Amino acid sequence: MTLEEEIQQPHFKNEQQKLILNIIFTANWLQARHRELLKPYDLSPSQYNILRILRGQHQKAISMLDIKNRMLDKMSDVSRLVEKLRCRNLVTRVDCPTDRRLVDIAITNEGLILLKKLDALEKEMDFPFNDNLELDCKNVNDFLDKLRSQD
Repeated sequence: MTLEEEIQQPHFKNEQQKLILNIIFTANWLQARHRELLKPYDLSPSQYNILRILRGQHQKAISMLDIKNRMLDKMSDVSRLVEKLRCRNLVTRVDCPTDRRLVDIAITNEGLILLKKLDALEKEMDFPFNDNLELDCKNVNDFLDKLRSQD
């Protein structure tokens, strides 16, 4: 379905305006899909993002600031999200070896096990994209990277 049909707006000021609205609309659409897939695991997309960041550290603890800098949603309340994950024993707090005032975060074995289960959902999360669209995806990725680099 076209953006015009989805939001019931037949005309846009120009293609740039349509593109901006299309990116926002599509991002929200993808995020809603991810929320639905994560719901049975009682995880938000931001919590899932944190677990994936920590897994990428190969079980090495990192600071809250490092987690926040790597988050997809920079507005996330990382402390609150980490605490929820800690209460579920998916992450643990580790004293920072270089500064006793700081606490680093590491993923637990339970967190790794949960991510392993979620890895099986990867095809469902990526469902709109198939191998035939690989070049289109690369072109869109290149364009979006270029767009952000104009800042």
